[in-house]
Amino acid sequence: MSHALPLSARIRPAFSGFAPLSIPNYRRFAGSNVLAMSATWMQRIAQDWLVLQLTHSVAAVGVTTAMQFAPSILFGLHGGVVVDRFPRRKLLMVTQSLVGAVSLLLAITALTHTATVWFVWAAAFAIGCVTVVDNPGRQVFVNELVGRQHLKNALNLNAAVFQLGAFVGPAVAGGLIGAVGGGWAFLINAAACCVTVFMLTRLDPAQLQPVPVSPRRPHALREGIAFVLRTPAIRYSILMLAFLSVFTLTMPVLLAAFATQVFDLGASGYGLFNSLVAIGAVAGALASTRLTRLRLRIVVLCGTAWAGTLALAAFMPTVPTFGVALVASGIGSQYFFQSGNPLVQLSTVPEVRGRVISVWVLVVLGGQGIGGPIMGGIVDAIGARGGMLVAGGVPLVAGIVLSLLLARRGSLRLAVSSRRPLVAITER
Repeated sequence: MSHALPLSARIRPAFSGFAPLSIPNYRRFAGSNVLAMSATWMQRIAQDWLVLQLTHSVAAVGVTTAMQFAPSILFGLHGGVVVDRFPRRKLLMVTQSLVGAVSLLLAITALTHTATVWFVWAAAFAIGCVTVVDNPGRQVFVNELVGRQHLKNALNLNAAVFQLGAFVGPAVAGGLIGAVGGGWAFLINAAACCVTVFMLTRLDPAQLQPVPVSPRRPHALREGIAFVLRTPAIRYSILMLAFLSVFTLTMPVLLAAFATQVFDLGASGYGLFNSLVAIGAVAGALASTRLTRLRLRIVVLCGTAWAGTLALAAFMPTVPTFGVALVASGIGSQYFFQSGNPLVQLSTVPEVRGRVISVWVLVVLGGQGIGGPIMGGIVDAIGARGGMLVAGGVPLVAGIVLSLLLARRGSLRLAVSSRRPLVAITER
């Protein structure tokens, strides 16, 4: 049986991995993102470490994660409706301004030693509310910067930029916390938000390819959910993502526990472990640009392999061997995301893209919001190694079961080939 995409969803993809950088607007956007992502990760590391210092509880770090991602559970789908209804560039300017303001408040309280765990949790929740719109807005805005022809490669490059920030940010944050305290990390993030807003004002409107905004009408949210449920490539990709988000994406909680409880390395070790994951992720994001076909079975297998590396990491006896496992997990994570995210976007028609991506973002961030306190409690109960085994083992089993289910029902795939220019979803 064949499920053809609507004609408007068919594309002629380009597979030159760095082709989007030939577009001036995208270069400006990507350049500001290098700073923005590094600063974001600096803030996240400083935020988690500040909570650990204030409470001496890994479970409290998990609550911080939950507070930041809880808004995605409560309001995430509505964020997609907002993204579909308003100009994306203006939305991003507003969201980045708000994040900068909250970061500045965190910097003031941290530098004056007046921060409380309740205030940090409130700030995390506020940033999470902004992220409900900012995250899907960023992803949809890439379409306006590069067009559908370069969409897959632009998404891969965005992931590489994000992971480059995840490599630089934790390393700088670890040194900064040890030297002068985490308050400066918050201040740097506030400044980075200002730079992002400035760069958005410098984009050339004539070179943008704006997607028409959707008019306000009833049942807009229901339309996006219905599209997800009736499109196999999206439905099964998001199902695999759900297991990974709840368990494997709670890495900050696990790495904080390994840095303090297992290897006794302190803040610098926490930053090092996050950086090792990011090294693998950068390598994986760049390597995944060579994929010329996107298939559902590849998405599921990549997710299963990623979970498997985390399960193995639980048994690594030394810092070097644990570090190797973290690099491997970073590579696996990007092969999953850079096969799954483009698969979802290329399976979506423009009119509902914001709402469909909001479902993806809801699962990514909302899963972490649910998984953060769960994994924090598990680590407090059975230790860091046991927690890591659970984080990898549960989605590993889920991936195996899903693979067997798809094999039994037939192969569902969305194929993008450099030899066959049109995209189609087939079931056999």
